Amino acid sequence: MSRFAFRCTIALALAAAVAPAWSAGKGQVSQAQADYRQERARCLRGDSGQALATCLKEAGAAYEEARRGRLGDAAPADLERNATQRCAAQPPADREACRQRILGAGSSEGSVSGGGILRRSETPAN
Repeated sequence: MSRFAFRCTIALALAAAVAPAWSAGKGQVSQAQADYRQERARCLRGDSGQALATCLKEAGAAYEEARRGRLGDAAPADLERNATQRCAAQPPADREACRQRILGAGSSEGSVSGGGILRRSETPAN
């Protein structure tokens, strides 16, 4: 047997011996990986309501954040603060009405997947 053939045989034997141990650790899919695969499939089916590139980018970003332990349920106070901060972009006279709509005053219709939620409230003129 040539030296090259002998080395190839040894390399194949080592690979065959190590493969089961290596794949055993890979057999368990983390929750983050499972969620990413599910979101990616949703993107590819067109079920997200987003452009494909945007959907895949968001799914990847969420996966990375989950792997770092920074993706989870936010506290209700954090969600409210985030939502009401958007009202800062409104003219000063309209900010309080915006805040009230975000906090649930008035009516709302639509959905995120349908393109957005339309919130409406009426304020009597003074």
